[in-house]
Amino acid sequence: MENVVKQTRYTTTAIVLHWIVAIGIIANVILAWVFEYIPDAHIRLAIDTHKSLGITLLGFALLRLLWRFTHKPPAYPIKQNVLEKFLAKATHAMLYFLMLMLPISGWVHDSAWIAAPEIPMNLFGLFEWPRITYVMDLGAEAKKTVHTITGCMHTYFSYALYALVFLHVSAALMHHFSPTKRVRGRGII
Repeated sequence: MENVVKQTRYTTTAIVLHWIVAIGIIANVILAWVFEYIPDAHIRLAIDTHKSLGITLLGFALLRLLWRFTHKPPAYPIKQNVLEKFLAKATHAMLYFLMLMLPISGWVHDSAWIAAPEIPMNLFGLFEWPRITYVMDLGAEAKKTVHTITGCMHTYFSYALYALVFLHVSAALMHHFSPTKRVRGRGII
């Protein structure tokens, strides 16, 4: 008979990736919120940093997904009812979706920017990050439409992210501080 060890915690790698992405998202959100207060002389640096963080977070989000698919997370607590389990799974799925779609929509938006051919996108000033060739090669009107649509998508995805992060943090705090709902050893992810 095989001895099955039940996973009671997220792996250290999963926890580290969670916090890298969480801190990166918070930094990028704060940066986006202060754009309008940054003097014109420094706005390009702020926007380039926002784009660089976004692309980097896309890479970490893909790593998180790969890790999640190859390492089973701990089971939900027995005391958690069916609705709570469903909401937890749905919230996690939507968070992963947004962790991918926010940077992708921003990348497409940037690639459709009218000044993209003249102003390269540099990843933290280290090297030029490629824009999406298909989008760059669109005609002027199509590019303008793509730029507008993906700009709106990026904005609405960010609003959805705020709501889901609020739910995620609220649920984590509820489980952490509620004696009847306490989830020992699951870690926050």
